[in-house]
Amino acid sequence: MLQIGAIGALNLSLPQLLAANRGSRTEATADSCILVFLNGGPSHLDMWDMKPNLPQEMRSEFKPISTSVTGLQVCEHLPRLARQMSRCTLVRSVHHHEVAHAPAVYTALTGVPSGVKAGLLGAKPTDHPSVGSALARYRPPSAHVPPYVLLPYLTLEGAGGPPQPGYLGGWLGKSHDPFLVLKGGPQPDSFNMPALSHGPDMTTARANSRNELLSAVNGTSLAVRTADSADLERLQGRACDLLTSTATRRAFRIEDEPTRVRDAYGRNIYGQSLLLSRRLVEAGTRLACVSWAPDANSTWDTHGGNFAKLKNVLLPQFDLGFSQLLTDLADRGLLERTLVVAMGEIGRTPKINAGAGRDHWEFCYSVLYAGGGTKGGFVFGSSDKHGAYPSMNPVTAGDVIATIYRALGLSPDLELRDRLDRPVPLVPNSTPIAEVFA
Repeated sequence: MLQIGAIGALNLSLPQLLAANRGSRTEATADSCILVFLNGGPSHLDMWDMKPNLPQEMRSEFKPISTSVTGLQVCEHLPRLARQMSRCTLVRSVHHHEVAHAPAVYTALTGVPSGVKAGLLGAKPTDHPSVGSALARYRPPSAHVPPYVLLPYLTLEGAGGPPQPGYLGGWLGKSHDPFLVLKGGPQPDSFNMPALSHGPDMTTARANSRNELLSAVNGTSLAVRTADSADLERLQGRACDLLTSTATRRAFRIEDEPTRVRDAYGRNIYGQSLLLSRRLVEAGTRLACVSWAPDANSTWDTHGGNFAKLKNVLLPQFDLGFSQLLTDLADRGLLERTLVVAMGEIGRTPKINAGAGRDHWEFCYSVLYAGGGTKGGFVFGSSDKHGAYPSMNPVTAGDVIATIYRALGLSPDLELRDRLDRPVPLVPNSTPIAEVFA
């Protein structure tokens, strides 16, 4: 089961409080973004950028297959997505200089170098804000829904470790942290939302009582418990607005979806999270991020058994859920104004290790865009013959984030002010990838 979690009920952005600087806006090609973050680092060489002529010590066990785009091939274990590539732009030349998970996630989700070489960082209030937090601040939705939602995990730096940096509001403040929807119980495909639903002991009168709501908020929200007194009343007020919002309640009612739709996404935690993301952007959420790992050392971090993990679990789930997301958005007329992004924080090594795995490789990896004004059936950039380094049109992690901002109508040149009132670029030394836009 899934339940609303710690940072959840506090970051509903009121337009009058979060009015953006006029100079920050550009013409938006998208209203919302769904960011599918394959945390741990998916192997570009076994998914998007296959090299069938590599020597045996590098060559994937998988075969490339043709797609709906002439001349473009992807992995044989992505058959549904192969048919969807006419809706997608594939960028094969992304790189940065962060080798460990925590710094790489921070860079991938903020566009800003971490400034450290390795080690556990933990999210800090001095961090640069995540892409979702910046959009919540400068492009708040008009609907009474959470602007930035993270599900089904706030990914940790290893089991039991601190939250990875890059997901939270940093020096923009806790009110721009994501609304968390967390996996709770043993059921992988259902959501339990105690803060947004009336339990057997919650009458309508109690649900409408401000005192009852504040009691629930104060007892469950990390943001309220750690806010200073100046922020507390404002945060509580936003939480109450959210808890009583009809639009929010409706968006989270995933059980209203027909069985065939839920089945089409896959009855697993990630497929249902993708479906909920569609419901959220349909309701007006600005950015929904599906973090595809409970901690940095699971799922896509395939140091060992890379091919078995990809073939048997990861690629089938991703292929089913992500392709259905694109189909569902298109069928509902939402894809044109919804930017969908699939990426991890790193790629994997060209050389296969002794454990049939691939290790961290930050020097080249792939990112997929779809919808939101981007081109379909397009490839930008390329890697060298080993998939080790960009060979044409290199793209930085900052450029990837700047492209999201550009689509959502924010200029990457926007100057923010940190807690010390110092000017800080939204995403420094980065440029949107102009070629990916239609």
